[in-house]
Amino acid sequence: MLVRDLGEFELINRLRPIIQRSDSRTLVGIGDDAAVLDYRRPVVASTDAMVENVHFRSDLIDDVSLGYKALTSSLSDVIAMGAKPYHALVSLFLPESTEVKMCESVYLGLKEAGDEFDVSIVGGDVVKSPLAFAISVTVFGEILGERPLLRSGAEPGDLVFVTGDLGGSGAYLHYRNQSSTVILSPVDEWDLAMRHRRPKPQLAAAEVLASMPDCTSTDDISDGLASELHEIASASQLRIVIDAERIPTLPSLRKYARMAGADPLDFALFGGEDYQIVGTVKSRGAGELLTRLEAVGVRVTMIGRVEEGNPGIDVMRGGKRETLEQRGFDHFRS
Repeated sequence: MLVRDLGEFELINRLRPIIQRSDSRTLVGIGDDAAVLDYRRPVVASTDAMVENVHFRSDLIDDVSLGYKALTSSLSDVIAMGAKPYHALVSLFLPESTEVKMCESVYLGLKEAGDEFDVSIVGGDVVKSPLAFAISVTVFGEILGERPLLRSGAEPGDLVFVTGDLGGSGAYLHYRNQSSTVILSPVDEWDLAMRHRRPKPQLAAAEVLASMPDCTSTDDISDGLASELHEIASASQLRIVIDAERIPTLPSLRKYARMAGADPLDFALFGGEDYQIVGTVKSRGAGELLTRLEAVGVRVTMIGRVEEGNPGIDVMRGGKRETLEQRGFDHFRS
């Protein structure tokens, strides 16, 4: 059945029960003109959208994973600010030929992510799109510590850290787009595919970082490590130097890069959609940061340092120091 056959209001009636859940902060949820939420501390809000053939390809991600990713990618911005997300608004933009089953599957993915990260979807909108399918998610959260974690707090002498591993999503897209005969094993392809389809925002890391005064800046890695480092350097008006050999990547990514004749570092620096956290910490607090993050199951790697100088990024590779260009995903540049 297509959405044009069902109609807007009947579609909403089908989707609402999938994601409806209660929590103590939702005073009025889905079913009225607007939601009413109860927050006791400063609120962090962010919105993000995913448009078919711009942010995703339907042949590379299933509909349930699309819903999961749409919510978790939006959660990541709030989490990287040192906040706990609690609520989301979801808007669907649907061509008339969209299958109702697809919408239901997307909402099952939204529910899965909401249950995993304790986030309630409290409203949104469903509208007709003249072209492609799109989904927009707005997230609201509450500051965990005494202040938000910003890009602008880095100081000379700080160390640069990153959570998790980088480049998997970008490597998967490269693999699926390549025209050569490179074939990955099912296990290696699955590793990379899961980085693309099911990103995990770093809530446990944010809870630790928000409680550490020695954590001076953070940023969510959505457009590639290079882009996010440039944002911190620009906001803090300092120079950042990173060690290429310390940037963490998956073994499956490195294997694919060798087979494809590609540079694995390019995927980590410019691939994007990692949804890890990059940040800076005072050198005196680096040991505590490592210990506390590892205690909650978060892998963390120190990859560089902050220096005085013109805002920008340098990378050390093979004993040489080179300037790293500001390149990553940009909607309006090729």
